[in-house]
Amino acid sequence: MIKENLKQVEDNIVAACQRAGRDPREVTLIAVSKTKPVSMIEEAIDYGIKDFGENKVQEMCDKIEKIPNKLNWHLIGHLQRNKVKYIIDKVYLIHSVDSLRLAQQIDHEAKKKNVISNILIEVNIAGEESKFGVSKEQVEVLLEEIKKLTNIHVKGLMTIAPFVEDAEENRVYFKEMYKLFVDMRQKNADNNNIEMEVLSMGMTGDYQVAIEEGATMVRVGTGIFGARNYNI
Repeated sequence: MIKENLKQVEDNIVAACQRAGRDPREVTLIAVSKTKPVSMIEEAIDYGIKDFGENKVQEMCDKIEKIPNKLNWHLIGHLQRNKVKYIIDKVYLIHSVDSLRLAQQIDHEAKKKNVISNILIEVNIAGEESKFGVSKEQVEVLLEEIKKLTNIHVKGLMTIAPFVEDAEENRVYFKEMYKLFVDMRQKNADNNNIEMEVLSMGMTGDYQVAIEEGATMVRVGTGIFGARNYNI
């Protein structure tokens, strides 16, 4: 199942890039492995996947312990400040930084471990009350404060678009995110702490539209591993 699903997702990524006149190598596929067993992750590794996304710190730490392979682990779920210390030297990229206090905690723990932590700013582009993330108007202000931190490297922006039946409904949000992404990249071109090279948006239901609108990372779980069991 995973082999066939991956082939379909990878074909879809190539097709979306072709429609947008992009190089498929610009897009990183993150296999969202939350709630999935180690055996399924190992199967995905066998088919060439190196980037895995987890929502929960404990689950990520457990899986890192059990899987010796050199992988890129992405923390894509909401991160509590008191959990930062557990992943700071293990995580490849934190997608979900949504406050200065969280950024400061990440910086604090990164200093203690003598590492530079790569992060994305999570933007609640649709203004949904149920979602984390800063408003697009707050992004520039937050970046100005994060510039002062020494052990954080902002790699770009992330968003979780609304859950919709028709992916086309999210195109407007992906367009808005890309515009914000380009704007922030131009405004921070001279800052070494802020690179703005990653735009993480698009999930199983809408990643093709996200790619057409400029996503450089897509987070696909169900499309690769099948439906999740949240009772485990």
